[in-house]
Formats: sequence, structure tokens, C-alpha cells
Amino acid sequence: MTDFLILATILLAVGVIAVPIAARLGLGSVLGYLLAGMAVSPALAWLGVDVLSLQHFAEFGVVMMLFIIGLELNPRKLWELRTRLLGLGGGQVLATMLVFASYSQIMGDRWQTSFAIGMILALSSTAITLQTLDEKNLMKTEGGQSSFSVLLFQDIAVIPMLAIIPILAVPELAAQTAGDHSGVDHAAGESWMATLPAWAAGLVTLGAIAAVALAGIFLTRPLFRFIAKAGLRELFTATALLVVTGIALLMTVVGLSPALGTFLAGVVLANSEYRHELESDIEPFKGLLLGLFFITVGAGINFALLVESWQAVLGWTAVLVFTKIAVLWVLGGMFGIGGQDRWLFALGLAQAGEFGFVLLSFATGNNVIPASLGDQLLLIVAMSMLITPLLFILYERVIVPRYDQSRERAFDAIEERSDIVLAGRGRVGGIVDRMLENAGYRATVIDYSSEQIDRLAKFGIRTYYGDATRPDLLASAGIAQARLLVVAIDDREATNRLVGHVVKQYPQVHIIARAFDRTHVFELWSLGCRDIIRETYDSSLRMGRSAYEALGVESEQAHELTAAFEAMDRKAMEPMANAFDIDTPPHENAAMIAVIKRLRSEWDPLLREQMAAIMRRDDLDEIDEAAE
Repeated sequence: MTDFLILATILLAVGVIAVPIAARLGLGSVLGYLLAGMAVSPALAWLGVDVLSLQHFAEFGVVMMLFIIGLELNPRKLWELRTRLLGLGGGQVLATMLVFASYSQIMGDRWQTSFAIGMILALSSTAITLQTLDEKNLMKTEGGQSSFSVLLFQDIAVIPMLAIIPILAVPELAAQTAGDHSGVDHAAGESWMATLPAWAAGLVTLGAIAAVALAGIFLTRPLFRFIAKAGLRELFTATALLVVTGIALLMTVVGLSPALGTFLAGVVLANSEYRHELESDIEPFKGLLLGLFFITVGAGINFALLVESWQAVLGWTAVLVFTKIAVLWVLGGMFGIGGQDRWLFALGLAQAGEFGFVLLSFATGNNVIPASLGDQLLLIVAMSMLITPLLFILYERVIVPRYDQSRERAFDAIEERSDIVLAGRGRVGGIVDRMLENAGYRATVIDYSSEQIDRLAKFGIRTYYGDATRPDLLASAGIAQARLLVVAIDDREATNRLVGHVVKQYPQVHIIARAFDRTHVFELWSLGCRDIIRETYDSSLRMGRSAYEALGVESEQAHELTAAFEAMDRKAMEPMANAFDIDTPPHENAAMIAVIKRLRSEWDPLLREQMAAIMRRDDLDEIDEAAE
């Protein structure tokens, strides 16, 4: 018991310490777990821990991951991505697999080993790439969407890869490692399946797959409905785990990969009303087991081999990364991905992936790849993942500026002037411009997005390209003669610079400024602007009014309640704005905190009384109507 507690404490401690540090450094959680495993490796060796056995247990996290991937496979989403998913994803896996298998053949490996190496190195890191794309707001770009499609295809491709690897077993390796079982244990299934004729074994296999599909369609809903009636959350969680472990056991008994069965079950349950609850129940166990798996992978790295053959490891890591960049670059061009998105696609998927660890462990355990070569490949996969953050830094600091410069164009010469200047024609400025134009007012519209201006030009909308915060361009737009400046820029700092400049240099111009939140209102107020519009304020009031009506309040009464709140809120803004200090955060501004506390103590009771009076008046009206 003590040994178990020591081991659990060590593993949890290194994960809790290493992963947040890795995330802060932009390395991602997977690399954090790998580094944690590397750091704890000496301690595990000192405790005599069988890292390989621990790794086999943790591999169940991969089974759970594939179950969740199956749950997330929406047929409509797959159909929308069909071209990229099948063409780009399938092309990447096939082309990369063939290239690396050829490399392996040139090095003299057996064809079975070469084929397995090709499959392992064709995959990229779903966890690292998707997390980085999301953190850097690149997911919605063409490069980000293409990367997602390829990763989704790779996740699906893991299923047949897991089924193919045992077929590639090399008899010579099996003889050398007799008695040494690694990877997922299929002995139970093979012991009796081997006694069946080929046709009978095929029928048993198909029957097991059909049983999983039929159970998912017809049995899981009644089962979960029955469990839900008990009202015990932990019972539902236990049932979800039972489904996953039971399917995994069935697949193992018939000699198939447990991941295949759980993935299939996930797909069958993708449209179930219990899908989200299943996902939320399995997710914590999946995360912990995957984390443990990556820790054991890091702890299992052969550091003696790394020191001994560091040149070969680094050299083949470079070959891996540059080869994948080349293949992805060519495929990106074939599918019409251009510019910096093509580079994002190529650099973002240039590493090997976490499923590579799974397949590598599985291939070594099934006597497809020799243990010595497996150790070296393990180092290469890990090193390629470690350098992924550097590839994204290369993209941000070298690739993006290069393409931004190539797309630079001169600011438009403003040919006609108006007494209204509108800075920014996006989702806010566009509505303002349309309202002004339809009422007979013509504004000089300036926007800093060349793509937005090109799109507007196709609809016959005239907008000038330029940076409205630049004094020279603002002067050429006729700000000195303007009556009104509308600031609708989607940039807080740029808005502040523009407002501050115009207030000082052109005090006669009326400024209407877009504010992002309450604090931004105070900032603009301190800069001298007095006509400030909070971009979400009116919509928030409308939502509050709708909430009143949804609760049974009459429409006219709901409007009065909303108006009362708005009047009191606007009244409170000025004394708070006067206490605001632009150099001191509001929560550290003692004077402002005191004003807010005083206003709340004085005005909140008044507002509640006013609203209560509106509600009582309505009740009295109903009584009078009933009396009449």
C-alpha cells in the first residue's frame, strides 16, 4: 500500500508541476507530461517500478480517447469536410506513409517493419496542433481548417492501423522475444480463436462488431434511461465506464483491437441524447490515463541511447520534420491552399504524434519492430513533438510578416470629403454607415482591412483603405472641417489613440466612440469623449427585457422596468467615470471603489422601490379592471 501511495504521489506531483509550466511556455500538455516522465524516470527506476506494465494499463486512456472521438463524429460535419477529409487527409497519410516506408526499405529493414514505420510517422499530434491553433486564434483560417481535416482523418486512420499491425508480425522477432508480451494482450482471444477455421473466425469477428453496433443502437438508450431514473450521478459514470470496458473486453476476446470496438460504439452513440453526458463522464478518466501514458512514455525513453546516438536521433528527427513539411507543402498546393495558410498547414503538422507512441508500443509488442529500433523511433517521435512550438514561432515571426509585407498596399487617396468621418466599417460601423446613407447623409468611411474593403467593393460600397489613427490620413479625410467623427474600430488601443488625438487637436468635432466594456467607457471619458456607446449594452438590455417577459411580465411593464434600470445605470456612470484613473486598475482605485459602494447603498434601494412600484401598479390595474 505504501509503495502504491508513493508512486501515485510522485506521478500526480510531476504532472501537476510540469504541465502548467509547459502550458505557460506554449509547449502544450502532452509535452508537459513527456518532460515530467523524463524528469521522474530516475525515481521510478530507484523504486523498481515496471514502467512497461504501467504503460499497458495507461493505454486504456487511448481506448477512451477513441470512444470520445467517435462520439464527436457528426455525420453532417464530416460531409461538409468530405473533400479535405478524404482527399487532403487521405493523401497526406498515404503519401507520407509511402515516403517513410521507402526510407526504411533503403536502410535495409524488413517490409513489414517499413510499412509499420510509415504508418507511425505519417501521423501528427492532434493534441499539440489543435491546442496551438486554438490558442493563437488560427483555427478558422484556411490553414487551420485544413489541418483539422487532416488530423480528423488521421484519428480515424488509427483504427485500421491498429488492426493491420498484428498481421505484420515478423516470425524472426517473435522467436527472439518469446515469452515477452508487450502492448495490448490478445492472448485470450487468440488462444481459442486460433482453433477455429478461418470462416468461423471471420464470422465471430463480424458478429462481435455487429453486436457492438446493435447494442449501441437498441440497448444503450434503455440502459441509460433506467440508470438515470435512479438519480445517482456516480451510477451513471460507472455505467459509462462499464460500456467502454465491456466493449474493450469483447474486442480483446475475439482478437481485435479494443480501440476499434469503442470507436464504433462512439460513432453509434454520436446522435444519442446521452452523448454529452457520456463524454463528460469519460473525459476525466481519459485525461488522467492519457497523462499517465505520456508520463510513462517519457519515463521509458532510453537516455543512454540518446547520449550514445544523439547525432542519429537528431538527424532523423530533422529528416522526419523536413520530409513532412515537403509532403504537406505539395499537397497544400494541389488542394488550393495558398500564401501563409499553406505554410501554417505544412509547419503545423510536421511533427509525429501521440498516436505514434501508441502504435510504436503496439508494433514493438506484436513483434513488428525490433525493440532497439523502437527505442530509437521513440526518441525521434518525442524530439519532433518537442520542436513543434519552434515551428509555430517560425510561422509567426518569419512567415506571417513576410506575407503581410507582400500584401501591403498604399493608403487610398481620399478624393471626396464629407462633414462626417466614419472610422471602421465592420459589424458595428457597417450598420452606422447604412443608417446614415439611407437617411441622406454621406460619410467618408475609412477601414484598415484590405480584405474587408475588397469584399465591400464587390457590392459597390465605397470605402477608403487607411489607418484612421494616423494624423496625416485623418487630416486628408477632412477632419478639420468635419462635424462628426464616428469611431467604430475593433481595436481598444487604436480607439483610445484616435479619440485622444481628435479631442486635443479638433475639439470642435463631435465624437461618437464605440466602447468594448464599462472600463473602456471610463477610459474614453477620461480622454474627453462624452458620447460613448457600449457595443453590447443595448443588446443586454433587450435580453433583460425578454427575460422579464419570459417570466410573465407584460410587454409594456417590461419596457418600463428596463427603462428604469437604464436610467439609473446611466446616471451612475458619470460619478464613477469622474473617479476613474486611467493609470490605476478599477479594483485598485480606492476612490472609485468608495464611489461605487456609496452609489450602490444609495441608489440600489431606490431602483428596487421604483421597480416594485411599477409591478404593484400593474397589479392594481388588474384589480381595477376586475372590479369594473
